[in-house]
Amino acid sequence: MKSYEGANIRNVALVGHSHSGKTSLASAMLYTAGATPKLLRVDEGNTVTDYEEEEVARLMTLSAAPAYCEWHNCKINLIDTPGFNLFIHEAEMILPVVDAAMVVVDAVSGVQVVTQKIWQYCEDLAMPRTVVCTRMDRERADFTRVMDSLTAAFGRTVVPVQLPVGAEKSFTGVIDLVKMKAYTYDMGGNGRAKVGEIPANMAEEAKAAHERLVELVAEGDDVLMEEFFSTGTIGEEHIVSGIHNAIRDDKIFPVLFASGLGNMGTDEVLDFIADYMPTAVEKKTVKGEATPNNGAPPERKIADSEPASAYVFKTVNDPFAGRISLFKVFSGVVKNDATLQNFTRNSSEKLAHISAIQGKALTQVNDLHAGDIGAVAKLRETLTGDTLGDKAAPIQYPMVKFAEPAITYAIEPKTRADEDKLSNGIHKMMEEDALLRFFRDPQTKEFLVAGTGQQHIEVVVSKLKKRYHTEVILKAPKVPYRETIRGKADVQGRHKKQSGGHGQFGDCKIKMEPLPRGGNFEFVNDIFGGSIPKNFIPAVEKGIVEAAARGYLAGFPVVDFRVILYDGSYHDVDSNEMSFKTAGRIAFRKAMETAKPTLLEPIMNVEITAPDEFAGGIMGDLNSRRGRIQGMDNKAGSTVVKAEVPMAEMLTYGTDLTSMTQGRGSFTMEMNHYDIVPSAIQEKVVAQAKAERGEVVEEEE
Repeated sequence: MKSYEGANIRNVALVGHSHSGKTSLASAMLYTAGATPKLLRVDEGNTVTDYEEEEVARLMTLSAAPAYCEWHNCKINLIDTPGFNLFIHEAEMILPVVDAAMVVVDAVSGVQVVTQKIWQYCEDLAMPRTVVCTRMDRERADFTRVMDSLTAAFGRTVVPVQLPVGAEKSFTGVIDLVKMKAYTYDMGGNGRAKVGEIPANMAEEAKAAHERLVELVAEGDDVLMEEFFSTGTIGEEHIVSGIHNAIRDDKIFPVLFASGLGNMGTDEVLDFIADYMPTAVEKKTVKGEATPNNGAPPERKIADSEPASAYVFKTVNDPFAGRISLFKVFSGVVKNDATLQNFTRNSSEKLAHISAIQGKALTQVNDLHAGDIGAVAKLRETLTGDTLGDKAAPIQYPMVKFAEPAITYAIEPKTRADEDKLSNGIHKMMEEDALLRFFRDPQTKEFLVAGTGQQHIEVVVSKLKKRYHTEVILKAPKVPYRETIRGKADVQGRHKKQSGGHGQFGDCKIKMEPLPRGGNFEFVNDIFGGSIPKNFIPAVEKGIVEAAARGYLAGFPVVDFRVILYDGSYHDVDSNEMSFKTAGRIAFRKAMETAKPTLLEPIMNVEITAPDEFAGGIMGDLNSRRGRIQGMDNKAGSTVVKAEVPMAEMLTYGTDLTSMTQGRGSFTMEMNHYDIVPSAIQEKVVAQAKAERGEVVEEEE
């Protein structure tokens, strides 16, 4: 494959709501540009960018996948991203490595939830955007309605640079408002247009739209404004550079029209990317992480003349090729077989067989210039978010920061064989998926898997089965309750056993009192006059600690209490460590009987974001979950509700929020503190825990 320099490279992310036609548009563009021998389709399961078994089965994109094509002396790197709310972090992850976003909008549905979310991500990054309205050949596709939806959501700078010719079944092509020509297509053809004059019945509409476009382009540029006022228009070559600069500076967001399935308008989309979208080196510089010494983030020019540096934005585990690292070259030229330093992990890596990426297929290349995107297999230590580069010129690019996973499930292998394979399979998947977590709860002893929502976890379970032949059972996780005391106790623990020869004797007197929340456990040695020898005192503490770990009410660890050992007695022959440990345990049990034991539950900090119209319903629902509202905020048409809610009430919240807000709400949750469980609920929890322990005893017998 030919080697391209940054000025001839375009890196574009296809983003937008689920089922808006991103993958079909990518397929049509690849076919039109000659990168695939025929038009590949999602429903046939053969598209370049949706190649995983799970994506084919569900007919939806689940992870970001790059592809490329060559068009008019340019290399266009396309990255197809998921549009389903629970997988949107994949789009968030790749935005920092592209130079423009193509926001794909269904011409029937208009702007949807994820369209707005993605637009906001792009806004935060000052990312140049173009809108493509796809599925213009669908029933109820309507130019006026989709444009109203776009301008209502994103403002007047969203402007058409094309007009569709016809709609629904009579959609035949587009009018280019810069060249003022009509481009018509055959449905399901090769994507190459027949160029002709604008139909007479659309001439007036096209002229008015052309003038509006020219006016908007001139608005942001003094030189063009002068030309516009003196001549009443702008020359075509000035419009082209004017639109290019306005897109780059986020002053306008052009709108194009196409049909991915019908392969209509795709050559015009490719032309638009090549002629108007920012090049890979146009951004000039890229910032690294701030250094601890001087604080100012270092900058690196996006140029071949600079030292080599690359950022790994995604990891894919291939059953045959092993771990594949996808990277963007930010500076210098990365050559095949180069040895680069991993600045994140302080190790060196040899890049054998660097490649261009076409879905799951890798095409070997000799070098990749600044601004290009590539892949390399079998790096030893490198993972997503790492920076590689020339050892003599260190720089580290910032990793994408994600919200924490919202939902957690307990995961249990079905068989012993599955148990052996589970850890390996899930760790490989965590290398690929930035929002997947896997850990063991030290208290409940369960293995937990956390993700963005129920469907995310279901996909993980399905991949474990298909890819790693590991079957698991999912359960709601156990709530890690704790126990504590609210009163004081003063008791004696005495252990005496006589059985011929040496006996056992230990005797201790303790006082027990509560500590503030978070105080955990304190042991105070208040023995005077040697009523218990010094060497046996740690044994008393150990006995109490072990008994506290086993719990008293329902088998949960006892926390936030102080024990004062103030007296006791011993026997010269029969006393030993074991006896005093047992005496400590007895004393603890007795003290718990009188110290008003109670249950504690974890209280979570919850932050929910949803459109304003759902705020009332969300507040009512939180109150029914024993939640305490901590505050509300308004952000770009959405309400942010902050609350403290018991963890026990939040185990199924993801699914409930989806149905409450028609899939438009999201939430984050983190542990805040422990609080006392209301007595009515406490009784149920204790009864359930005792029943569970009873079952275990029966099984053992």
